[in-house]
Amino acid sequence: MNEDIRIHSWPCSYYLESSKQWVPGKLCLTPASIRFAADKGGQLLVDFRLAGISEIKKESSHLIFSSLTVLEKGTKHWFSSLQPNRNVVFNVLEHFWREQLFSGQEGAAGAPLESSKGKELTGMLEGSQKRLEDTAKVLHSQGEQFDNIMRGLHKIEGDMDVADRLLTELESPSWWPFSTKLWKTPLEWKPKETPAAPDPKAQEETLLRIPVIITHRPDSNSKPGKLTVLPSALEIRDCNSQLLHRFHSREVDDIRVHSPYEISVRQRFIGKPDTCYRLLAARMPELLPLLQVQFSKKIQFMEDALGFAGAGRSPAADLGTSVWQA
Repeated sequence: MNEDIRIHSWPCSYYLESSKQWVPGKLCLTPASIRFAADKGGQLLVDFRLAGISEIKKESSHLIFSSLTVLEKGTKHWFSSLQPNRNVVFNVLEHFWREQLFSGQEGAAGAPLESSKGKELTGMLEGSQKRLEDTAKVLHSQGEQFDNIMRGLHKIEGDMDVADRLLTELESPSWWPFSTKLWKTPLEWKPKETPAAPDPKAQEETLLRIPVIITHRPDSNSKPGKLTVLPSALEIRDCNSQLLHRFHSREVDDIRVHSPYEISVRQRFIGKPDTCYRLLAARMPELLPLLQVQFSKKIQFMEDALGFAGAGRSPAADLGTSVWQA
């Protein structure tokens, strides 16, 4: 993958340990690495691979200034005065870092494969999944026990109603002819519950689901979430799987491809603001061919993404320009 592709860059300051001072410059993210170049002279002070990162955290320098730290091969790098804000930068860096670990691929050809952290993270996820499966089995077993208890209680209640009716008939006078008609059997006063109709949306096939960074408005913060492609719609959900918006296929007016890693989906309205979501994802090149098929007349490639319009070509081989201007 061509490492000259710039996915995003942010103005910030980097703490230079050798001179014990903060150096203003720009933090740049590429598909496989993170770089920092100083404003004065354009000197490249930081250049390390995403696969070599051990940790990305939000911290405070001197207990006052909000900073972002990146731990790489035992060295902690400090970045502060991040624009537009620290949360946006953190969400984007963490997203591409995690996707790099999951993919297990290194950006440059011939570079060593550093997948130990990815394997460790995958092992942790597998362990969590196993514990969740065991918990689900226990809960299912307890649910069956509760169902059996409820059935037993309903049977006892029905038997008590029958016994009460028989006792009342025995205690009523022999000349009272309506004693048997004043009581209803349990089946008469307990109507059967009609099963709920299945939700057609729940049965719809999922074509593709990828993690994304979501920006709703230009002044809003970028947040992690998920994009789900269905045969009839696009669903945007937050990190808690709560539905933020559902674009039905007929409601999508245009999809703009700003780069191989970034798109915007818009729905126009008359008399009120349009609904537009900007989506950034490391797996976006995997999604674009599917969008080209599903929204062939509504998809538009912007200037920085024209080279990716051809089917079957790698975005890295066709693009070498900046994607997001700071």
